[in-house]
Amino acid sequence: MRFSPHLLDEIRARLPVSQVVGRKVSLKRKGREYAGLSPFKMEKTPSFFVNDQKGFYHCFASGEHGDIFKFVMATEGLSFPEAVERLAQEAGVTLPKPEAHDQEREDQRTRLVALMEASAKFFEDALVGPQGADARRYIERRGLKRETLATFRIGYAPGSRSALKDHLAGAGFSLEEMVVSGMLISGDDIPVAYDRFRHRVMFPIADARGRIVAFGGRALDPDQNAKYLNSPETPLFHKGHLLFNAHRARAAAHDKDRVIAVEGYMDAISLSEAGFVETVAPLGTALTEDQLKLLWRMAPEPILCFDGDSAGKRAAFRAVDTALPHLQPGASLSFAFLPDGLDPDDLVRQQGPSALETVLGRARPLVDVLFEREWADRDWSTPERRAGLEKTLKGLIGKIADDSVRTHYRQALGERLAAAWGTAGGAASGGGYGRPNAGGWVQGGRTARTMGGKPGRRAFGRGTFPPGLGDGTEHLNASSSLRKSALVAPDGGLAPPRREALLLKVVLNHPWLIEEEAETLADLYFTSSALSRLRDAILSAHAIDNLLDTERLRTHLNKSGVGGVLTLVERAVSHKCDRFAEPGAGRTEVEDGWRHALALHERHVGLQRSLEAAEQAWHEDRSEASFARICDLKRQLELMSNPDSLGPGAGPGHTP
Repeated sequence: MRFSPHLLDEIRARLPVSQVVGRKVSLKRKGREYAGLSPFKMEKTPSFFVNDQKGFYHCFASGEHGDIFKFVMATEGLSFPEAVERLAQEAGVTLPKPEAHDQEREDQRTRLVALMEASAKFFEDALVGPQGADARRYIERRGLKRETLATFRIGYAPGSRSALKDHLAGAGFSLEEMVVSGMLISGDDIPVAYDRFRHRVMFPIADARGRIVAFGGRALDPDQNAKYLNSPETPLFHKGHLLFNAHRARAAAHDKDRVIAVEGYMDAISLSEAGFVETVAPLGTALTEDQLKLLWRMAPEPILCFDGDSAGKRAAFRAVDTALPHLQPGASLSFAFLPDGLDPDDLVRQQGPSALETVLGRARPLVDVLFEREWADRDWSTPERRAGLEKTLKGLIGKIADDSVRTHYRQALGERLAAAWGTAGGAASGGGYGRPNAGGWVQGGRTARTMGGKPGRRAFGRGTFPPGLGDGTEHLNASSSLRKSALVAPDGGLAPPRREALLLKVVLNHPWLIEEEAETLADLYFTSSALSRLRDAILSAHAIDNLLDTERLRTHLNKSGVGGVLTLVERAVSHKCDRFAEPGAGRTEVEDGWRHALALHERHVGLQRSLEAAEQAWHEDRSEASFARICDLKRQLELMSNPDSLGPGAGPGHTP
């Protein structure tokens, strides 16, 4: 269902952000805002702020920002329609009725949900009845507690071919509904439809709202064909879109900032019973893209827990391939491998929960698992094989859609490759045929900066940088005069870019801008980590004291430990075109200058990202078109580095 902006605004108007957030976060009023500890990151000092007037929250610890709908989605693992439905009910807002065909579909879903609920109750009753003796013995052997049986609503499907069918018919459900729900098996070659699940321990499968939509059954007869059997695809159930136990795990996952994915629902139940409530499981399939997205809504770096045998490794490698195209800054996977011969349930029962915590604590990042898959147990003694590995790794890196993550993977895999070849004797013996670096591939563990042993000449060919691109390391050998110049910060790092410092100088000298531009300021991308810290401190100060003047703001900043960055800003910004940033500038001049500086900054960020993409393209295809694109982008960036281009007379597309 699509929701109109008017409807969403009405819900927002009835539910202050502080009311919705306050259920999860202890908030204290700070002026016109509320402050509290981040629900997204562990912290001791409040960096999470809520503004009812503007209708948003902002977390400086994690960068999370949004309204009531996004908060509920992030903290409860709901989809957008589910969040709207939840908050509309709380706000007393009536959602529009679906159209006729939608209503028919919704009526069918309502009936099927009721049928699945009736089936679950039937299985629960059968478990405690005379027919459930075998199932009870199995459960006793697994050591499940009575409370666990009730929590997960575990039951028993009798061995009769029509036990459930007869029960549901007596409850008023039609044969067609039973077939559509997947609880009966029927077909042209089957004279009489019969129960799908027979003589099995039954595990209900719920959707994100906790409604039972399917079942999994564990065979009690060793001669049965399928040890585990799941419901088929139905109007309610799409196994690649759900995770077992997700509706129970999401609150614990949010509280612990961790979600664990195991291979089977029996493992998920056992771990939950042992205190790992944040555990989920896919439903008899390899992890899908939709399931990955569900996991990332629960925690930024889910831990996938696999058996340590070859089958577990293969499952992990499949998950790597599924995840690669969807990696985002701050969103990845970790992999925990169990001791050989043990599944999570065995480990916890034999060695206790602390043993599993140890395994989880040793979880390995996705990049390590990816590299191990391509590197391990192979002979890389020839140049051709090494070139083949380089090509394979480049291809895998190319699958990553996000530019920033792709760049960091190129660096990380390059470091691992160089280290591995070094320990194998390759780099040490002059055989290091190439490792990836920020801009390309590096020879023998060092940047290819010379050719023929003569300093000052740059090799240009496979594994090196095109002329003029640089590898980002030139400043490491800066002269003593450069290190003393205004281009270098007091701590030895490069001084912040002038265009970035200019934006903060405007705010420092004209704090009234913060009230109007808080969201814009919060979303600004700074290449300088020092300026990012200063920006965050400015917004925190404003949240605490929204009547700031320049003197009070600087006092706050000095107390926050970023006073030294103020000096960097002053040193970086002193050009004649910067008058609008000075204390004496008028309001109109400040507003015009701010908008212009902001537009230039955004253009520069866009050009820089385009340059990174162009460099990647050049390293992959070595085409003249790619090289020409790089030169054009570098020319545009060089023109923008002219101080006069920051003046109010130059628009975003201005060429001095």
